Amino acid sequence: MTVFAPAVSLQGSHVHLEPLHVTHHDDLVDAVRDGELWNLWYTAIPTAEGMAAEITRRLSLQTQGSMTPFAVVDPASGRAVGMTTYMNIDAANRRVEIGSTWYRRSVQRGALNTEAKRLLLGHAFETLNCIAVEFRTHFFNHASRRAIERLGAKLDGILRNHQINNHPLAQGALRDTCVYSILASEWPSVKTHLDYQLQHPRTS
Repeated sequence: MTVFAPAVSLQGSHVHLEPLHVTHHDDLVDAVRDGELWNLWYTAIPTAEGMAAEITRRLSLQTQGSMTPFAVVDPASGRAVGMTTYMNIDAANRRVEIGSTWYRRSVQRGALNTEAKRLLLGHAFETLNCIAVEFRTHFFNHASRRAIERLGAKLDGILRNHQINNHPLAQGALRDTCVYSILASEWPSVKTHLDYQLQHPRTS
């Protein structure tokens, strides 16, 4: 069977994206404890105790062809500092979603995320020949929405009452999901924008 988005390593100056493996477990446990990220009620981030199960879940979806999971590695330390994926892979329509992403607090709001998205988008459009790449996030995840918009993605719409939240702090609350996308025709301009951001990092 031909896999639309096979596991691949993507390397930049500020981040390396490696195919997720069980050997990343201990680094990821340490990473998720930086800021106790699982307490964010509007997103789904594994607990330290649930990390092994989350790695297994993502690798199982990879076997099914619906996800390509990565460990996000800081090249300075050589350690995994988060996770990201191509998910909801639609080979027939050459579409992927970039999501299920989280990073340890100490590397957030820096060049690592910008370059990670630059690498994933470049691979999606230039190697996988995608016609569109999606991003989805909770309506109340304002930091995520700002980050997606800074990439140059446009809001397609909001799926209201899209999901039931199972987070312990928001049990049963209904999630409105913001859907963003970048089209293949927009990629050249978005690429220029991201390259400029990497060359002129934010100072605050």
